[in-house]
Formats: sequence, structure tokens, C-alpha cells
Amino acid sequence: MRDEFQRFLLEYQFGLREVETKLGILRDEFLQMHDYNPIEHVSSRVKTADSLVEKVIRKGVEPSFDAIRAAITDIAGIRVTTSFTKDAYRLFDLLTAQDDITIRAVKDYIAEPKDNGYKSLHVIVEVPVFLSTGRVAVAVEVQFRTIAMDFWASLEHKIYYKYAGVVPDGLLTELKDAADSAALLDARMERLHGQLHGPGAGPIRAV
Repeated sequence: MRDEFQRFLLEYQFGLREVETKLGILRDEFLQMHDYNPIEHVSSRVKTADSLVEKVIRKGVEPSFDAIRAAITDIAGIRVTTSFTKDAYRLFDLLTAQDDITIRAVKDYIAEPKDNGYKSLHVIVEVPVFLSTGRVAVAVEVQFRTIAMDFWASLEHKIYYKYAGVVPDGLLTELKDAADSAALLDARMERLHGQLHGPGAGPIRAV
């Protein structure tokens, strides 16, 4: 059973690698052809076996591989950090337009931020992985966010961890204010970028 579980997680490691390769190709193409890098940083992870088992139990998912594949879509995750909001949308467009990528779900927290101020563009994609036993469709969660919002989200995570999820109201208010400030910084930096290079500079899409 342990070997089967490790093989199951291996599928997600391979799926992650496929999406990372696609993002790397886009980054390298823009550097060569446009002298512009829309990607500041990429980080990725596959849930540990313990973390996945805990989530299966918490969500009441049937303990079978098919049920887990269908119900839990963030086993493999990639975070793409960009300088500007427009780059986040542009990379989303380019990645999801590829003909071997299938979109399962999209949550646009940039257009509609969470109540706490969180802003990020989330997409669940399926990518084919070809194993010795045949083709497997693997779900990968991809998050696109700016440097400012990535810094804010990292701090929020640390605060929630420190307070075991019960954060004082005053600190929650300060976090929301910080999220608003990060959004204003994003907008200001994007305006400055446009003034410096022109509104069409870089491989970006108008939001």
C-alpha cells in the first residue's frame, strides 16, 4: 500500500515538472525575443503523504485514488510571482492556451479579492503525464501573484500559524490595511512602468 501511495504522489511530481517546464519555456522565450522577464520567481511543492491523508480525512473523501484525484486538486501546486498584475494575467493566458492543458477551475482573487485583502489568480489545470502504464491526467494548482501580494501572503501565513488561526481583531485590521497598501503599490509601480516604457511595454495584457 505504501508503494502504491508513493507511486500516486509520483504522478503529481511529474505533473508539476510538466507545468514548470512550460513556464520555463515561456520565461526563456520572452527573455530572448522581448528582452523582458514576466516571471520573478517560481516555487512548487507536492503535498506530503501525511498532509494529504489529513486532508482526505478532514474533507471526508473516500480513501481511494480515484476519489482523491477527483476531490483534491491542490496535491501539486506552483506559485508564480510576477512584477506586475498584468503579467499574472498574461502568463495565465499563455499557459492555459496550450492545447495539452485543460482548465478545471479558475478563482480570480485579483478581480474579486477575499475579505482579508488577499489577491491572487488561481487556476486548476490538468496536464497529461505519460508513464510506462499509460497516460494519466494530473491536476496542478497554479497561483499567479505579484511580489507585493506574495510578501503579504507570506506574512499572513506566519501570523495565522503563530496564533493557531485565532488572530486578534486589531492584527486582522492591520493585515487588511497592509493588503490595501500592497494593492496600491502594485498599481503605482505598474503606472510607473507604463510611463517609463509605454503602455504596451512588455508581454502584458490590459486588465
